[in-house]
Amino acid sequence: MPQALEDIKVLDLSRVLAMPYCSMMLGDLGAEIIRVERPGVGDETRHWGPPWAGDQSAYYLCTNRNKKSITIDLKKKDGQEIIRRLARRSDVLLENFLPGSLAEMGLGYEQIKAVNPGIIYASVTGYGQEGPYRDLPGFDFIIQAQGGVMSIIGDPDGPPMKVGVAIVDITAGLFASSAILAALHYRVKTGIGQYIDIALLDSQVAWLANQASNYLISGRVPGRMGNAHPNIVPYETFKARDGIYIALGVGNDNQWQKFCKLAKLEHLMNDPRYATNPKRVENRKELVSFLQEIFLQRTAAEWLQLLTEAEIPCGPINTLDRVFADPQVLARGMLLEMEHPVTGKYKLVGSPMKLSETPVQYRFPPPRLGEHTEEVLRVILGYEQAQISRLKEQKVI
Repeated sequence: MPQALEDIKVLDLSRVLAMPYCSMMLGDLGAEIIRVERPGVGDETRHWGPPWAGDQSAYYLCTNRNKKSITIDLKKKDGQEIIRRLARRSDVLLENFLPGSLAEMGLGYEQIKAVNPGIIYASVTGYGQEGPYRDLPGFDFIIQAQGGVMSIIGDPDGPPMKVGVAIVDITAGLFASSAILAALHYRVKTGIGQYIDIALLDSQVAWLANQASNYLISGRVPGRMGNAHPNIVPYETFKARDGIYIALGVGNDNQWQKFCKLAKLEHLMNDPRYATNPKRVENRKELVSFLQEIFLQRTAAEWLQLLTEAEIPCGPINTLDRVFADPQVLARGMLLEMEHPVTGKYKLVGSPMKLSETPVQYRFPPPRLGEHTEEVLRVILGYEQAQISRLKEQKVI
C-alpha cells in the first residue's frame, strides 16, 4: 500500500531520543531514513541496558525501526563529504548537536543549503540557537526541572517529581515532526526549504498548557497537587475498599449529577457548596475527603463497573503488564512484534498514527550498527568497492 511520505528522504544525524523519535515517526509514515552513527560506538542508547534483546538494548529499539544505519566519522573530511553528498539528495536533515558544532565541520545549515537549497534542516537543542543558555547541553531531566513541570508533579508535602519517561525529548520530537511536515508542505507550494529550530526548554514550557495559563492569568504560582486537577473536582485517584486505587474524572456538572445518584449522594446534588464545578474547586478539600470515605465502601472492580455503566469517566491504574494485555491496546495494534535476522523476535510499541489511505507500515526492524553503510555508499552514492575499502582503512566509516 502507498505511504504518505514514501517519496521523502531523511538524513538523520541525531542521537539519543528526541530526534530519533521524530525520524521514527517519519519512517513509519514511509520516509526513507538514513541514520548516521559513530563508527564502532553508535548511538549512546545502544549501550543503555539492560534489558537487552540479543545484543540490542531495549532503549535503542524503542525509537529506531524503519531506518538504515550507516557509520561515518563526521570529524574527517571524507566523512563530511559523504554527508554533503547524502544531503544533496535528501529532503530533510535532522541533527541535535550543540549550536555551531556542525557548522565547524562544514555541515551547518548555510553550508548544506548551498548544495541543496530546498532542504528542510531541523535542529533540536536544549535551549535553541540564541539566548543566554544557547551553548549549554540539553538533558530531559534538567529541562523538566528548569521548565517548571517538576514543580507541579508530586504530593503537596513531598519533593518535586519528574515524569516517568523522557517526556521533554518525546514532545520535542513531536513538535519537530509537525514543523517538518509544515515545511515540506510549504516547499511544495514555493520550492523553498527552510531551517527549523526546536528547543527542549521551549517544548516543555509550551506543554504547560492550562497550568501556564492559570499562572499567567491569575499571577498565582501553582504547586504540587498529587493526582488532583487544578481546574476540575473531583478529578483524581481514590482508594477503594480492597486498597486498589482507581482514577475518577468527573469533568462537568452533568457527570457530577450522575455520580451523586450512583453513589447515593443525592443530598449533594443541589448543595450550593458542590453543585457547580467552580464551587467544587473552591471546596475541594472537604469534598475530596468525604468522597474518599465513600470509595472505601466498595472494591475497585465494583466501582469501575458501576461508574462505567453510568458513563462516568474512570479507569484502573494499570501497571505495564496490564497495559500490554489490555484488549483495547491489543485491538489498536499498539503491541508490535518484529524479527531481526540476527537478534530474533522482540516486541515494540506500535505507532498511534492510524491513516485510512496511507497506513503506517513496519518495513524493517531497528538496524544493527552500520548495517547499511556499504549499501548506502555503493547503491545510493555510487562508491566503488575500492573507495569503500579505503574509507574503512582510514576509519572514516
